[in-house]
Amino acid sequence: MKLYSGPLSMFGAKAEIAVLEKGIDCEREHVPFELARLYEPKHPEVLRVNPKAEVPVLVDGDLDVFDSTQVFEYLEDVAPDPPLWPRDPRARARARQLELRSDEVFFPHVVTIMPQRTQATAEQAQAAKQAIARYYEEMEPQLDPGPYLAGEYTYADIAFFMAQTFAGFLGAPWGAGHPRLDAWRDRVASRPAVTAVLGPMAAYVAAQSGRPSNDP
Repeated sequence: MKLYSGPLSMFGAKAEIAVLEKGIDCEREHVPFELARLYEPKHPEVLRVNPKAEVPVLVDGDLDVFDSTQVFEYLEDVAPDPPLWPRDPRARARARQLELRSDEVFFPHVVTIMPQRTQATAEQAQAAKQAIARYYEEMEPQLDPGPYLAGEYTYADIAFFMAQTFAGFLGAPWGAGHPRLDAWRDRVASRPAVTAVLGPMAAYVAAQSGRPSNDP
């Protein structure tokens, strides 16, 4: 099994963390990336597998899987233990909805404030930050009682943790007044699989920008 990701890919990082959480024997390769050109030219395996030409791409023998959520689903099928979707159907549905919301509702606002990805006006960037702040307000009570978004640790936590990491680095953290989110982030960040992916990402950002090598 081989996973193609990127040194600064939120969706790729999701898949990398999942592979490590599952303890799967899987080679991981970061495709070429530069801040100025992003992923151009595209890696040939990414072009071959994904019609959208984006990481992550998972190759397992003669099977090709693209899209981070589809990677999640495949990993859960081939390595059900430890589970990263709840066993209970209703709890699993809630966790899947939270993962989807992180990718499709929250993260598009984060993309808006990425200088390399969009040419947002000041008004558009401000509106995106306001939407991000509203999302944080929605997530704070979601963690009552916790300890994770869906009760137990799931792919939903991986997705939101990585999306919020990018938001925070781009100037849209949740700030004070979010004790449940603070405790949740510390809990997720301390997981070995998360630190193994976040550390190299932070080092890459530091090398590119001259920032200290802290969490991006």
